[in-house]
Amino acid sequence: MRRENVIFTVPAMSCSHCESTIKKAVGELNGVENVLIDLNSKKVSVEYDEDKVSVDTIKVTIEDQGYDVK
Repeated sequence: MRRENVIFTVPAMSCSHCESTIKKAVGELNGVENVLIDLNSKKVSVEYDEDKVSVDTIKVTIEDQGYDVK
């Protein structure tokens, strides 16, 4: 297993509902180990196994929830 970490900026994320929606969707992806969200800085930090899931898949999953990702 090759653990990696990626941080996305999600400008429209503003409340606990946003946080839980993103955390649930990304956390359900096979290969995602941990999802940390900082609402103040609009950052989503994802620890994942790059052999099982790609950065693009994680990004698309956030976008599928209705959020733009930077």
